[in-house]
Amino acid sequence: MRVEGAVTSLTCRGRDDQFFIGTNKGQMHRSAYATFKEELVAVCHTEAVNDIVFPEGRSDLFVTCSTNDIRVWYTPERLERLRITVPNVTCHAVEVTRDGMVIVSAWNDRKIRAFVPATGEPMYEINNGHNLGVTAIAATSDCKQIISGGGDGQVRIWNIGEKTQKLREVLNEHRGAVSCIKINKNDKEGVTASLDGTCVIWDLVRYVRKQMILDNTLFKCVCYHPGEYQIITSGTDRKLWDYKEGTVTHVGVGHSGNITRLKICPANKYIVSVSADGAVLIWK
Repeated sequence: MRVEGAVTSLTCRGRDDQFFIGTNKGQMHRSAYATFKEELVAVCHTEAVNDIVFPEGRSDLFVTCSTNDIRVWYTPERLERLRITVPNVTCHAVEVTRDGMVIVSAWNDRKIRAFVPATGEPMYEINNGHNLGVTAIAATSDCKQIISGGGDGQVRIWNIGEKTQKLREVLNEHRGAVSCIKINKNDKEGVTASLDGTCVIWDLVRYVRKQMILDNTLFKCVCYHPGEYQIITSGTDRKLWDYKEGTVTHVGVGHSGNITRLKICPANKYIVSVSADGAVLIWK
């Protein structure tokens, strides 16, 4: 029997006819004593999972990123469909353009990388995206611009052509790493969250600050309310809150590390959470 990576754990099932094998590659295999042949039953990242995104209007697929790779998952069967490997670097953030044609990603080697979602083939790279690594990424709904955030606190707007990628604007307000970027539906406004305790709302037509929110916290993620009259921010706890009452309705049990991102699928059938322990959990 051969499995990928070093074997780190072995356990018997309740019955004595099967056992499970865990490896340092984030894989779990099942085998029967009678056949002694391995069957892959679960797989996950081996390092912290930094981001998750559902393609526009798709609940059956989602994308995650971590150290060394980006992975595409099939939600109903909880299976890995595609793995895009970039050795020895960490992907901090990932985005799928609204037309579903491009996976755009932010990496700690200062590069922005784009891939074909169906095959994982590289499309383009933007070198020297940010001096201290690219930490956040978003794409406009017309797919003609991407907005990146860096460890240097800068927010950069890039024009994306068929064969060219050009820097359009540099925005300076944050003093710490940009952790999350969201753009509203008409592409005229965006919001960025930072580890310096600020969220900035930007005018993406005039490229100026509209509003700044300050708090004594490390903002990890931000999003628009569906009506776009509020923004919602989050940190590192594992709680689900009632919007109207402001009370905790659920406390998730399953992750052994801080939850780094959580997304509800477009059809509202699944919640997917990812964390610093490398796990990807699907909740109903």
